[in-house]
Amino acid sequence: MSSNNNFSYFLLGLGIGAGCALLMAPRSGAETRNYLQAKAQEGSELAKRQSAELRNMANETLERGKQNLREQVKSVTDAVEAGKQAYRESVGVRS
Repeated sequence: MSSNNNFSYFLLGLGIGAGCALLMAPRSGAETRNYLQAKAQEGSELAKRQSAELRNMANETLERGKQNLREQVKSVTDAVEAGKQAYRESVGVRS
């Protein structure tokens, strides 16, 4: 029974708040809609710009990672080849 009463108070407060908002709104309905549409468009454009920047940063990071990996693979390959060559020389096998 108490939760029903609390919900009724919530709805009453919601209605009073909505009524006050309508009475005290500084703009007309059309102005408010235009303002909200402009802000939504700005937010959409900002999200597109930021997602493009994030995508570019991710691609750059990925390319740097690939380059580092290629360098590491080359280093390991060179070390293995040097080890093989040293082994061949120590055993006396010529290639």
